[in-house]
Amino acid sequence: MSITEKSVAILNASPPLSKANAKDSLDVALIFGSYEQAVSLYFQGDGVYQLIAEQQPELIQQKDFLKTFAALEFYDIENIYVCHHSLNQRGLAEKFSIENVQVLNQDDFAISLHQHQTILRF
Repeated sequence: MSITEKSVAILNASPPLSKANAKDSLDVALIFGSYEQAVSLYFQGDGVYQLIAEQQPELIQQKDFLKTFAALEFYDIENIYVCHHSLNQRGLAEKFSIENVQVLNQDDFAISLHQHQTILRF
């Protein structure tokens, strides 16, 4: 991807169930995807929890919007990146709820993120 290409990066730094940020970011990604806009998803900080498999939000009386991640492939959203450092800080394994997640070290994560024309942080 070149810097001049119109593209959007959505940076997820919020945990999945404590705020509406996680659901909102996913909704925005799907909207961009429906208009065939180049969009990439990035997860760092507590946002990495959004990708962890086998969550049970119903135990805290939350709706499981995380199942919507399965729709990403239908919208051609294939560029999904997670910060390795964030995973390590939280003691999380690389077992994700969706496929094709690329784990990047901090430097590569930042370089990849800043290749986008627009960055939206949630």
